[in-house]
Amino acid sequence: MSKDPIIINAPASKSLSHRTLIAAALAKGVSEISSALDSDDITRTRGCLTACGARIEETGGKLVVTGMEDGPKGGNADGKHKEEAPHELFMHESGTTCRLMTAVAAAGHGTFRIHGAPRMHERPMAELVNALTGLGSKFTFEAKEGFLPFVMTSKGYAKKTVEITLEESSQYLSGLLLGAPLAAHETTITVTGRKAVSWPYVALTLRIMEDFKAGFSVEVKEGRTWKALPWRSVKNVTPGKIRFIVQPTGYENTDYRVEGDWSNASYFLAAGAVGKRPVLIKGLAADSLQGDRAIMDILSQMGASIKVNFDGILVEPSRLRGVHVDMGRCPDLVPTVSAVAAFASTPTTIENVAHLRIKETDRLAACATEVARTQCETETTSDSLIIRPGRLPKGHPVNFTTYGDHRMAMSMSLFELGGLKVTLDNPACVGKSFPGFFDEWKKITG
Repeated sequence: MSKDPIIINAPASKSLSHRTLIAAALAKGVSEISSALDSDDITRTRGCLTACGARIEETGGKLVVTGMEDGPKGGNADGKHKEEAPHELFMHESGTTCRLMTAVAAAGHGTFRIHGAPRMHERPMAELVNALTGLGSKFTFEAKEGFLPFVMTSKGYAKKTVEITLEESSQYLSGLLLGAPLAAHETTITVTGRKAVSWPYVALTLRIMEDFKAGFSVEVKEGRTWKALPWRSVKNVTPGKIRFIVQPTGYENTDYRVEGDWSNASYFLAAGAVGKRPVLIKGLAADSLQGDRAIMDILSQMGASIKVNFDGILVEPSRLRGVHVDMGRCPDLVPTVSAVAAFASTPTTIENVAHLRIKETDRLAACATEVARTQCETETTSDSLIIRPGRLPKGHPVNFTTYGDHRMAMSMSLFELGGLKVTLDNPACVGKSFPGFFDEWKKITG
């Protein structure tokens, strides 16, 4: 058996591709974006930005973004064309596009019709809608209140303060942050609620804002006093004790290169741990702010051998054990870790992931159901998943349901490395975030 590593080049970060394109589109002038991800979700964000007035062209392997002149423009943006139809913002199944672009469009002027695929119309938006209503936007719902589809009428962020929770999604806060530099005044965004999930994604938003020269500061409450601190020093968020002061600076056009994606690299890192050959991943930043960099720590806790060097990140086959892990900060890794847990010698408990129930599918229930097909015992609570490994049915065919969820398709593919004959009901759903996944996966299984 060869011990030469299988070499995989990490795809571009989906989270950073969304945010980079939005910042470039909101900046006046031209920005050249290198290595942006090409996927269904990014296509949706590009379409929404174009509908709001940006121009995005592919030239020489780069995306050349000509920013909007004065922020997003919808139908009747100048108030003089009342007969003009709302501009269509079609989200398809991209929750990230939906939450970020709804808040960004609200920072502009005019009417926007926001809608998507049937599953998107089931995902809650009331939290963001309420915040934007407080800032001055008006909503007309076509079906159920608090859900897509709806028509939003905006005149920019008219108020100076807004509150938002991070209980359902950090993307609500990220959307408000991205839109706030377009306001005519300073905007204060305070985090409220009972708990905060997925903080690292907010850090990615702040990084892009900083790189595109949007002005902001972060303050935490100590006793009765608010104290400013460097945003990179924030590691955890306590609702009611953190707020963001965003200046009306707008954005500056910037040429930018998008770094590799830890979320989509996680399947290959996991393959190095559960397979028979080492895997070397190139193109990842070991010091990345991406929350899904946590896959390196989780695999290490499970006993995986991981080495970081100038060539990339090398993961070698290892005997794995179960772990008890809080994944509230990295929910997109749960399908990967749940699959790896089936290869371990002892049970794994994944907790603080109730927000997985409002992803592309009820991802918590989906992980439990699909991993159980491999003779594991699984159990869910309102916010946790327990996996008790069994004996993998090597040589047997197992038909996995993807629920149209890209992360389920990619993570269940890991069972091929356990000797199972894996069949996926909808392998094409990986196009949402990683169209070339199976081409790369052949390097692992071939």
